[in-house]
Amino acid sequence: MLIDFFYELRKAGLKVTVTEFLTLLEAMEQRIAVCSVEDFYYLSRAALIKDETQFDRFDQVFGHYFKGLEVLSEDPAAEIPEEWLRALAERMLTEEEKAQIESLGGWDKLMETLRKRLEEQQERHEGGNKWIGTGGTSPFGANGYNPEGVRIGQKESRHRRAVKVWDKREFRNLDSSREIGTRNIKVALRRLRQFARQGAADVLDLDDTIRSTARNAGHLDLKLVPERHNAVKVLLFFDVGGSMDDHIRVCEELFSAARMEFKHMEYFYFHNCLYETVWKDSRRRHQETIPTLDVLHTYGPDYKVIFVGAATMSPYEIVYPGASVEHWNEEAGAVWIERVRATWPKVIWLNPEPQQRWGYTHSIQIVRDLVGDKMYPLTLEGLEEGMRFLSR
Repeated sequence: MLIDFFYELRKAGLKVTVTEFLTLLEAMEQRIAVCSVEDFYYLSRAALIKDETQFDRFDQVFGHYFKGLEVLSEDPAAEIPEEWLRALAERMLTEEEKAQIESLGGWDKLMETLRKRLEEQQERHEGGNKWIGTGGTSPFGANGYNPEGVRIGQKESRHRRAVKVWDKREFRNLDSSREIGTRNIKVALRRLRQFARQGAADVLDLDDTIRSTARNAGHLDLKLVPERHNAVKVLLFFDVGGSMDDHIRVCEELFSAARMEFKHMEYFYFHNCLYETVWKDSRRRHQETIPTLDVLHTYGPDYKVIFVGAATMSPYEIVYPGASVEHWNEEAGAVWIERVRATWPKVIWLNPEPQQRWGYTHSIQIVRDLVGDKMYPLTLEGLEEGMRFLSR
């Protein structure tokens, strides 16, 4: 039975491995969860699912397989379970309420109209008396008023007049496109790891100590090794000011997480586009600048480069000399980005602007081309994709 469950999870797109499945079987043999479906649910989820964004999909497969629940469609216009709604309405409504619904067109009319609205409506609607939305007098939606209707997407009843509270399920998938906090950023950055042992030997190597002690007729022979750490080297270039003022919080979280995750990390600031100088202290950026050429000549090709910026500016600031909004630049910003790519093989650009807006901003398209199409949104999913590229 559990083998079929494993295949159902794989069929649903969950990243379940044979090793994790064997771990679950081993736990079952140890009788960790034997008499309770709820205990088995938590045990199987802990053993098989390593990404919390997949919890909701796991719940659906588990419910479908073990409880005979239907796997619900992601399509908001999915077929309405009319027989179920009818039975529920008959059980919940009073005779007076049923008579009022009949006087206004009846159940069949209500459900037929809802089907048509689901097919026709293409966007969110607020107010009004027709579309599925919020705050209006339509029979369908949330936080409005109608003497009959189907409540969709409302947390709780207000007038207690809905024929049916129709939501597909109680829980939603965790959104992998959301802007992320420091903890989740650290998890995503861990995809970029190359462990090595360097420095003084001050960490006990337990396995080697046991082997050496056994070979030494039981006389203790301690073996020490250098501490194991992430040997990846990272250069971070942060755009500050202007369009980046709206993204200070997420950039601070990224900076904090990167400093904790990477032992070999250097950072620099720039504004809008990379030019001939960068800086480390924005309060003294006009007095204490660092030539970009010095950065190019200081750090070896084994460094990974991450730009963080909105890339939202006049296109002239990128492609023409002298077009910087703050100073006269002898060479175009595009020239400096090309030099970075020629110095370091692995370069990505993280953009905190919503990805759906990129196509409407010419400067973003230019920068995206300059970094070899390696621009990723500053979201959990985008950060993970960027780290995968850098780690290859």
